[in-house]
Amino acid sequence: MKLINIFIYTGLCMTIYSCSPKQIENHTSEHLKIYPLTANTYIHESYLQTQDFGNVACNGLIYMDENEAIIFDTPTTDSATIELLHWVTVQNNRAVEAVIVSHFHSDCLGGLDIVHAANIPSYANQHTITLAKESNKTLPQNGFENRLKTTVGDVEIQSEFFGEGHTADNIVSTIVPESVLFGGCLIKETGATEGYVGDGNIQTWSGTVREIRQKYGNIQHVVPGHGQAGNAQLLDYTIELFSSYEQTDSL
Repeated sequence: MKLINIFIYTGLCMTIYSCSPKQIENHTSEHLKIYPLTANTYIHESYLQTQDFGNVACNGLIYMDENEAIIFDTPTTDSATIELLHWVTVQNNRAVEAVIVSHFHSDCLGGLDIVHAANIPSYANQHTITLAKESNKTLPQNGFENRLKTTVGDVEIQSEFFGEGHTADNIVSTIVPESVLFGGCLIKETGATEGYVGDGNIQTWSGTVREIRQKYGNIQHVVPGHGQAGNAQLLDYTIELFSSYEQTDSL
């Protein structure tokens, strides 16, 4: 089946779904993996070829409630994004209400063209839109300042900007009923190195995550942009990793 036909089929099925979703199954292909985190959240993992770090696995998140879904970060490519939308809308009979982009790098918005062609709205920090435009990337459609509330089914989701770290625009999103925080590349998996910091602010990184830790210190599931999900200890690890760069006021 040609790419455009797959896309049209996916788009049509987004509005034609049954009232009784099918049993949810994992997905594994060369370009995309989808597997459960909690009862209603799923990690999607795609791959980005980089010059410095090789072929890097990149995490995003899916949350589904009733017959609706929301996606946090797109897969890295158009083809993987088509697979993801097909899995959500066709295989699992959910309509995608929105895509939330955590920051302006390609591992977060690489599939936005497919998302927009499917008439799915995208949202991001207003600064993300500015940085994406400066980088000649596809722009998220809707910007917000500091905080965004979205609703999927009966559940309210918070997306918030706490400060600079991996990038100047990075946000995190929380799904309180699932006790899940999607940290994106602002949060590191346990044992990770600093990774790419070329667009980052290493002086404020620990302070930013410390603010998140203060608000969401009891969160049970934390999903980093790369690597294994964990609990709030990932926040502590990230704080410690960048703590030596923090600037302190001299007496």
